[in-house]
Amino acid sequence: MERQAKTGKATGYSVGTVARLAGVTIRTLHHYGEIGLLTPSGRTSAGYRQYSDADLDRLSRILFYRELGFSLDDIATMLDDPAIDWSEHLRRQHRLLNERLARLQAMVTAVEREMHAMKSGINLTSEEKLEIFGASYNPEWEDESEARWGGTEAWDQSRPRTASYRKDDWKRFRAEGDEMHRHLTAGYQSALAPDSEEAMDLAEAHRQWVSQSWDCTPAMHRNLVDMYIADERFMKTYEEMATGLTHWLRDAVHANADRIDNGE
Repeated sequence: MERQAKTGKATGYSVGTVARLAGVTIRTLHHYGEIGLLTPSGRTSAGYRQYSDADLDRLSRILFYRELGFSLDDIATMLDDPAIDWSEHLRRQHRLLNERLARLQAMVTAVEREMHAMKSGINLTSEEKLEIFGASYNPEWEDESEARWGGTEAWDQSRPRTASYRKDDWKRFRAEGDEMHRHLTAGYQSALAPDSEEAMDLAEAHRQWVSQSWDCTPAMHRNLVDMYIADERFMKTYEEMATGLTHWLRDAVHANADRIDNGE
């Protein structure tokens, strides 16, 4: 606690000065005096409280133990009972503070996880993401998605929708996607023409699956599959299902979008 230098006759410290030096309120000092925790050593001729250097030392210790979480009653006992084992009190408080720190760290971790879930729109633990999306899942994709689409209408739709999903919802979404992709692969491997009714129906099923997350219009669907061709990571996903599937899907999606635009 910083103290003002005094010259000449020592007259002590006023309650206002002590409050300012200690960073507490005058009301707090009055309360400490009322309960006998910190009684000023003197009074001025006008009857105002005056605190000595020893009083300030005691206040420093009171504030220190208060900061550690001790009650005012415990602090009074520690300061006034000569038989008290201060070291034992401090060891106990050290243990309690470490326990509190561990609880706070757990809370910080929980809050960070929730913040990440809100940001990504995927309300799952890392273990659940791996379980549902597979070992190839990369958390960095979430940040990349925000960088690429953040602020778009699709992004603003996707976040509240997917944020409400729980583990079973994501498992259902993944299962429906797997089934839809199996049908796409079968259609491609059976040599369906991309502009055939059957192929366009498969492309429409793909659009409806995507639309569970955001409203994928035919125009946006075109852009999405064009991105599949432009980004080798997306292309790899479809090429691992069947070589040539990505370009076939793009053509089928474009044909389906034309069909919808023409009202067919």
